[in-house]
Amino acid sequence: MATPTKNTVQFYSWHHFVLLPLALLMAGYTVLRYTKVAGDDDQIARLWFSIAALAVIGVGVLLLLRQHYALQLQDRICRLEVRQRYFELSGQRFASLEKQLSLSQILSLRLAGDAELPALAQAAATEKLSPKDIQARITNFQFDTMRV
Repeated sequence: MATPTKNTVQFYSWHHFVLLPLALLMAGYTVLRYTKVAGDDDQIARLWFSIAALAVIGVGVLLLLRQHYALQLQDRICRLEVRQRYFELSGQRFASLEKQLSLSQILSLRLAGDAELPALAQAAATEKLSPKDIQARITNFQFDTMRV
């Protein structure tokens, strides 16, 4: 049986299938309307330019902020998860190792099974393993299908 090596993509229906498409339609429509009056020096051209600019900015905000906040929170939760698992498995605090590891290394460690996590965390810190090197050493993957 082949071991999967990648988390699946998750969608948030309201964001991906309602708000974002509507915002893209609004941005496209307003940009199209502005291009028809562009070059005119009147109130209508300025109005359509302003609305188009706001629509494009709104799309950017929708795209960036939703993911940004969700991922920041998930990163914090993942750190806590690795701390807790490391403590439960080794009886020692993870703080001293955590100072030596980057977030991407910690996120890679969280894919390790319980039997290999403590030794792999030590190796990652002492040998300065890259996230790919950490994942290459994992034999029992624990995937997170809920990560956005």
